[in-house]
Amino acid sequence: MNCLAIDYGKKNIGLAISVNGIISPINAIKNDSNLIENLKLIIDQYKIDKLFVGISQDRSGFNTKTFIEKLKNMLDLTVEGVEETVSTIEATQIFKQNKNNKKNLTGKIDSISAAVILNRALGQY
Repeated sequence: MNCLAIDYGKKNIGLAISVNGIISPINAIKNDSNLIENLKLIIDQYKIDKLFVGISQDRSGFNTKTFIEKLKNMLDLTVEGVEETVSTIEATQIFKQNKNNKKNLTGKIDSISAAVILNRALGQY
């Protein structure tokens, strides 16, 4: 089963996939009017069977839950919410442990966070 994890944000959407059990962050996409169409392209490209969306317990959690309902109505896939508390902190630590240049962090942290979320969802954490 191929899965896609989403780290939903106001500006950017972090993405990670699991294909044959291997989790990989992929390029984040913009949260704009093309969001759903861009997600559909990714779902087709990677033959995604299931979606996981990170949900936080703060105010942004309401927006994310609304987004999940939108996905459920627009896609013919199972969509599940996954607790994402501190996933960005964990993603930052992973990034630093791999000795990546801090100036590249901004462009990749959302997708690394999505990989943390996917790891949790698949029980590999």
